[in-house]
Amino acid sequence: MLPTPHTLVNPPELGPPVGFSHAVVTTPGTTVHLAGQIASGVDGRVAAEGLTAQFDLALANVVTAVRAAGAAPEHLVTLTVYTTDVSGYRAAAREIGRIYRRHLGRHYPAMALFGVTELYDPEALVELVGLAVIPD
Repeated sequence: MLPTPHTLVNPPELGPPVGFSHAVVTTPGTTVHLAGQIASGVDGRVAAEGLTAQFDLALANVVTAVRAAGAAPEHLVTLTVYTTDVSGYRAAAREIGRIYRRHLGRHYPAMALFGVTELYDPEALVELVGLAVIPD
């Protein structure tokens, strides 16, 4: 993966980030807003079981949407994770990290994780929402 054209900001006063950046300063460009992506197949139905398998497919869907919009994964500037199982997410953090790096390398945009009681699709355990900026 190519390095991001954006500036990742991690001030020492905030402590070391692990798997994310505290802030991202974007280069001028075109903004791409991504809809929430779950672990759906081409038929729109959840196509994976378990949190890590769903995270894997949802992140693959993010990358597919980013590329279809003319961007590249390294253009992601934010990624928000919604999950119905925060404790399961924490327990699987190492595996989720490996999955993340397989799709996005060591590009860590500004990120947040939210525990939610449910997602629109009742079979979904995770949904990812992102924002990318394609440099001019």
